[in-house]
Amino acid sequence: MKQNYAVCRLFVLPGLLLIGSLNLNAQEKTKFLNAAESDPIKMGWMTGAPPAKDRTVYFEDGSFFQFPALRWSAAHMRQFMPTTNVSRGLGNVNPLAKNIRKEIDQIKFIPLGETKAMTWQESLQKVYADGVIVMQHGKIVYEQYFGALKEDGQHAAMSVTKSLTGTLGIMLAKEGLIDTSKLVSHYIPELKNSAFGDATVRQVMDMTTALQFSEDYADPNAEIWKFSAAGNPLPKPKDYNGPKTYYEYLPTVKKNGVHGTAFGYKTVNSDVLGWIIARVTRKTVAEVLSEKIWRKLGTEQDAYYSVDAVGTPFAGGGFNMGLRDMARFGQLVLNNGFANGKQIIPKSAIDDIRKGGSKAAFEKANYTLLKGWSYRNMWWITHNEDGAFCARGVHGQVIYIDPKADMVIVRFSSNPVASNSANDPYSLPAYHALAKFLMANK
Repeated sequence: MKQNYAVCRLFVLPGLLLIGSLNLNAQEKTKFLNAAESDPIKMGWMTGAPPAKDRTVYFEDGSFFQFPALRWSAAHMRQFMPTTNVSRGLGNVNPLAKNIRKEIDQIKFIPLGETKAMTWQESLQKVYADGVIVMQHGKIVYEQYFGALKEDGQHAAMSVTKSLTGTLGIMLAKEGLIDTSKLVSHYIPELKNSAFGDATVRQVMDMTTALQFSEDYADPNAEIWKFSAAGNPLPKPKDYNGPKTYYEYLPTVKKNGVHGTAFGYKTVNSDVLGWIIARVTRKTVAEVLSEKIWRKLGTEQDAYYSVDAVGTPFAGGGFNMGLRDMARFGQLVLNNGFANGKQIIPKSAIDDIRKGGSKAAFEKANYTLLKGWSYRNMWWITHNEDGAFCARGVHGQVIYIDPKADMVIVRFSSNPVASNSANDPYSLPAYHALAKFLMANK
């Protein structure tokens, strides 16, 4: 059955992949309210009992994820959809020391493709930041919250989720539960006849699988709509006869090309890895993340995943957490897996992430702003002089780790444009300038 475009447009929302009928180029050319004008608190979204009709947003029609309401919803996702918890356990919080550097706001840099300098503070408004923490030498040197996000709030991490999934995957590989050289079908026989059947786990983790899977959101027949329809937890329309869960959809993905030759950023890879993690541990991804990292890290808050109709966590983009806990996780990775007095992630797993993937395979994806980068274990590796690497999510979510500067930057945002190409001209040179400043002003 050919999917109805309007129905598919609704179904993509729970996946938090990319929302709306505009393609990326059209989005980037659209004139949006700026960060100050779209401040969700000033606009009064979802305020009152009940909220005013023109300030009420809904899950079922997708209005909760349309800009500017997005700026409120990204920090309140649990109010709109079913979720599953990632418990921090009952242990003590691992406190974060502070050494606030107010001068960071005035650091200047020139955005990519521009000639006029911009300050760090100005760049945060440009990318519609909701919250930012900078860590250096294990201490918070900068912390700011904007709009609807508060210190004790949580925010959608979008595709930063993939890097958490990839981290769990390489941890299990180093523990001997997953052999990355084996075929996916070795672990998930249900995928034997799909595109993943003859792909290795490593190819899934580095997204070098050859899939007939388009994430072109301007195309109503793109596979991403069908995947998102399957993952939507709402009751399906009476005439819907497609897959009803992530696990029902993944076996339908078809192959297109030769595995291992080119990088292709496809969300379904993360959910296949999530399935492998669940199969080998006999636990959900949420339970594994809680037991292996969240309970051991000394986090301040529980976290949570959005789920499909049968409660399967969305391993490709459904994670939500507090900003300080994201900073703790970033610091854990920077510290080679050691935190809170424990070796939580094997150092060999962090080394495997940092070495990066195939630059030649990555280059074929033609990311014009990411020349010389690669992708490994669902992390983006810059291969710059500082050895920086990062987790990235649509609408501006990031964990940026600079080992040479001993720095971690974490940011939640609600940029109206989903693509990171809208943020990168302001973000990438800002990160570099900040690292140089911190190394020069210890």
